Amino acid sequence: MASVLGMLEEREAAAQVRVEGLREEVAWLTEVLEDAEIELDRRVIAREELVEALTVSAAESTAVAEAGAERETTSSPVPGSTVPPGRDGLPVTVLAPDHQRLLGVLEEGRPAGRGPLKAREIAVELGLETMPEKVEGVRSKARRLAERGWLVQESSGMCSTGRRPVPDAGPSA
Repeated sequence: MASVLGMLEEREAAAQVRVEGLREEVAWLTEVLEDAEIELDRRVIAREELVEALTVSAAESTAVAEAGAERETTSSPVPGSTVPPGRDGLPVTVLAPDHQRLLGVLEEGRPAGRGPLKAREIAVELGLETMPEKVEGVRSKARRLAERGWLVQESSGMCSTGRRPVPDAGPSA
């Protein structure tokens, strides 16, 4: 009987050695897998950054080409230009791009049954961060557009589309 017990003990020891070897291999493979996953993440991020940079570059090139074509036909407004008084028949294209986008957000909100919007809500719709300086910039643009008759600003500070007549005032910067 001692020989059967001895054989079982030998087999148990061999199985133990094999289990330990496999555990070491699993630990090594886990480390290799973690390194491979980190490398994959880096490559995915690099590709995404490159695609984003190329998209922005292409958009800027297109915008520059379109702006050049527009300049040949008409004088287009630039950011920071004065806001002309709003009057019937005057297209929004006379406004700077930022002002046009702001009016667009308010126009889009109108058919959906939404009422006037706060500056923070407009900033969110424009895709801006809701940092105080960004919201304040939107509020300033909205106030200027309201002063010049392009939109209506309520006493609460909320804005909606709709032109109201304004007296012919000096340029607003």
